[in-house]
Amino acid sequence: MNWHPLNSSEQLDSILEESKQGPIVIFKHSTTCSISATAKSRLERQWGDKGLDHVKTYYLDLLSYRPVSNEVAEVLEVRHESPQLLLVQDGMCTFHASHLGINLDELKKKVATTNQ
Repeated sequence: MNWHPLNSSEQLDSILEESKQGPIVIFKHSTTCSISATAKSRLERQWGDKGLDHVKTYYLDLLSYRPVSNEVAEVLEVRHESPQLLLVQDGMCTFHASHLGINLDELKKKVATTNQ
């Protein structure tokens, strides 16, 4: 799994455009939350086995970049949660999950369904 940092509003605009070419995941992470650390660790351990290598992954440290996190929630029309996984396709959030409800099997189904 290769995380790309998300730390600016301008970058969010680019990610939305990039999502028109292929699926993007944004993972919003609180560096002080044990549940968030568990969810991130589980993502990293399971990612390679799920056949999601074509999905580009962005990591947002929401404590360091709170304004960007708020903008992500507003632009993608999702309630802010942490940890939170957002699937962005064609400039829109097509799937989101939070806390220990983050499930890569569900993510994979949503990527497969929307890419057919």
